[in-house]
Amino acid sequence: MIRNDHPSAVATKDTDAFDAAHARSYAEGPPRQVPGFASLHRMTSMLLGERIPAHGRVLVLGAGGGLELKALADDHANWTFDGVDPSAEMLRTAEHIIGPHSARVRLHQGYIDTAPEGPFDGAICLLTLHFVPRDQRLETLRQVHRRLVPGAPFTVAHISFPQTEPERSMWISRHVAFGGTNPANAERAKKAIATKLSILSPEEDEAMLHEAGFSDVGLFYAGLSFKGWVGYA
Repeated sequence: MIRNDHPSAVATKDTDAFDAAHARSYAEGPPRQVPGFASLHRMTSMLLGERIPAHGRVLVLGAGGGLELKALADDHANWTFDGVDPSAEMLRTAEHIIGPHSARVRLHQGYIDTAPEGPFDGAICLLTLHFVPRDQRLETLRQVHRRLVPGAPFTVAHISFPQTEPERSMWISRHVAFGGTNPANAERAKKAIATKLSILSPEEDEAMLHEAGFSDVGLFYAGLSFKGWVGYA
């Protein structure tokens, strides 16, 4: 549920109908745009499950939409979750998608500093960090780390590819092509990715995880322009 102290906890019937339609529409997007989307969730669930106890508590950063929350809740019947996202609309979408699991999920509107202090037994951040400005990325990861119990797993996946030319432009073109962008809008999409997202090289991403305090960092997922790592607090 969205925190009761937030205005978005109250909705009209018309808003509920809109949110349900938006949830259905949103759920179709990521599986089409992200290679191996369902497998990314399955691998994340498996990696977390190696260390999180049966009644563990999990932090989900970038929880708007709710697809990863639903996947983890489906797999782990006794875990509880705190999901954080800056978008009230996407949190309402998450409420619809998690459905019967809502009693085990608390949703918080905001950024990492809005998240409860924990401690959490594990955390994930999927398809989110490329929206976080570079100068805020390291502190965001440190804030996740300090909310985890020692040894807790953290899985993260987002857009990551070389930042030198011509490789950078080539990977942007591949990303746009795989996502099924209308050719008439392709150049606009490429420009938006090049200028509005915060994309690091895989080497920079891995180094930043180490700098934030995570150990035994390893690549577990690579899907065209997306990469995913697991590390431990």
